[in-house]
Amino acid sequence: MFFHRKQEKPDPAFAGQEPVLLTSICTGETTAGFRDESGHFTGIMLIRDANDLESFRHTYGIQGEIRRIY
Repeated sequence: MFFHRKQEKPDPAFAGQEPVLLTSICTGETTAGFRDESGHFTGIMLIRDANDLESFRHTYGIQGEIRRIY
């Protein structure tokens, strides 16, 4: 018997916020999250490879390009 992970729905707390990738200039570490109108960034997950980015996109229903900030 196989167990499947429950399909997660996008969190309504992030509605109206812009998805962004925050990248460190020194280390190159990238964190995916959301940025509100005031510029406050809320980190959601560490992005280590393309699979992590695809998981972030799928979980939160993000299509198109994600802006990168430093």
